[in-house]
Amino acid sequence: MASESIHPASAPSRRVVVAAVGAAGLALTLNACGSEDDSSSSSSSDTAAAGGGSVLAKTSDIPEGGGKIFKDSGVVVTQPTAGEFKAFSSKCTHQGCAVTGITNGVITCPCHKSEFSVTDGSVKKGPATQPLPEEKITVSGDSISLA
Repeated sequence: MASESIHPASAPSRRVVVAAVGAAGLALTLNACGSEDDSSSSSSSDTAAAGGGSVLAKTSDIPEGGGKIFKDSGVVVTQPTAGEFKAFSSKCTHQGCAVTGITNGVITCPCHKSEFSVTDGSVKKGPATQPLPEEKITVSGDSISLA
């Protein structure tokens, strides 16, 4: 009988293992970024489809020349001038941090200090270069709702 020499299967090289781990990490990161963007952009339309919009606040809750941040809904509602209400995404266009402050007609992001106008969401101070996206709201009587 001829004896065959049995060679153990070779293990993957270190380069293959590192490349596989890197690819898996990249896939997870891209998936997380994609799902975050998808959920924030669809939350308004999901709410609208479910029943025509949810009431966010009373008009008296929004200070003239300022605004209020609604974290759970992902929006900022402002009142640039008496009786005029606007809404913007509360997600900073620089790196996606949630804005946290509104002072002197300016919406501020705590991460890198970008500033946006309460009037139109435009950039007042970078590093952000894109305005806050406008969100649709309706004002009925003294109630403000997501559209």
